[in-house]
This record gives sequence, C-alpha cells and structure tokens, in this order.
Amino acid sequence: MSEHIHQLSAHGVLTLRMQRPDKKNALTRAMYQALAEALKQADEDREVRAIVLSGSDVCFTSGNDLNDFLLAPPSGLNSEVFAFMQALFELRKPVVAAVCGAAVGIGTTLLLHCDLVYVSRDAQLKMPFVNLGLCPEYGSSLILPRLLGHAKASELLLLGQSFSGEQAAAWGIANEALADGAATLAKAHEMALRFTRLAPSAVIDSKRLMRAPGREELRRVIEEEGALFGQRLRSPEAIEALTAFMQRREPDFSRF
Repeated sequence: MSEHIHQLSAHGVLTLRMQRPDKKNALTRAMYQALAEALKQADEDREVRAIVLSGSDVCFTSGNDLNDFLLAPPSGLNSEVFAFMQALFELRKPVVAAVCGAAVGIGTTLLLHCDLVYVSRDAQLKMPFVNLGLCPEYGSSLILPRLLGHAKASELLLLGQSFSGEQAAAWGIANEALADGAATLAKAHEMALRFTRLAPSAVIDSKRLMRAPGREELRRVIEEEGALFGQRLRSPEAIEALTAFMQRREPDFSRF
C-alpha cells in the first residue's frame, strides 16, 4: 500500500484519499496500484457499502506524476494505471467522488466512471492530453462527445480547455457544485452514507443495469486509447511537450 493513499473505513463507507500535498496529489505507479488493490478489496468486503474517492479540501489531483511516467512509461494494459482503471470500471459498488481544487487529466476522466460526483465551485478540471503530445484516455473520447456534444467535447479534449466546478455540474459531469472544499467533502460522505441504509444487492444490480448498455464498446475504447496513449508517450511530440513542461517553457512543435 502506498503511503500516499490514506484509507478510512467507518459506518459502511470506505474513504480512499490521495494524500501527497507537496506534489498536489500527483499520481505515481505505487499510488495507482494501491488504489486498484483497495477498490478490489472493497468490492469483496461485505462491510463496505460505498466508496468515497477524494483528495484534500484544496486539491483532488494534478494528474500523473510526470517524473514517474517518464521513468517508466506504462507499456500495456497490465501496468499500474490500467490496473486502477480496470478496478474502477469493474467495481460493482457505488463510488462517490469529492473534487476540490485541481483535477487534471485522469483526475477528470476517472469522474466519468464514478456514480456520484460532488465538486467545489472553484474546482478547476482539465484534460490537457493533446497539450502534452498525448491522446484522451479512460474512455473520455467516447463518453464526453455523447454527454456534451462534439463541439464542447472538442474544446475540452482537442484544446485542453479547463472548466470550473460550476460548469462541471451544469454539464452533467458532476451532481452538484458546493461552496468550498469542506462542504464538498461533507456532501460526498453524506451521500455515501445513504447507500448504507439501502438494500446492497439492489444497489449493485441497479448500477449494473444502468451501465450495461454500451459497456463492451466502452471497454474496447478504453483499451484502444490506452494502447495509443502508451505509444504516444514515446513519440517525439510527447517527449518535447513533457521536457518543456519540466523545463517550465512552451513546447516547440514547429518541426513536427
């Protein structure tokens, strides 16, 4: 278990909190693996009725730890990041996300696989994949155009445009935008506790039925995106973009 993933189980709710404040909760391979293992265990634990996924009251996650990614780029569907993706995708029990502050890259796309999402009004969500010479991941290239329409999805995925918590709620990516981080975390836990008073098998069956249409298509898209994402991590464009990011300069794509 990663020291940067804090687990708390109480009253039928398992809270998984990303806790790496000095790096804005940037996700490492160890953190992905810890999250994957915790989700799988929670799905088999009869005492757990719901899962809350959160960061702190000021930051959800700044996305992938780029040093970690450059050191050992994910090479296939058996990598730690894809283990986490699969665990969340396959999870039978309800997941409630509490998003405060930054939610970058997978910090936004993972929300598309949660059941309830609560955000602070000032949250800043962003999927800057193309900006880093990469491509969309975790089914976002399929889900977002269907949810938002092609034009709005293009702003978010082709331009990497950021959007606020209030916009996320208005667009249906989140259930509600709360006044601040503390209110957001409290709301997520309040809603998770509601599941503990419901018939657990009925909740699981209902979630399965809601997600069944298009599930296999989504699975194929996630795998296709993942394979291409791994290839693009090794591309000259991505190397330039990631190097520029580390050097705090604008990338130069003029020679590509």
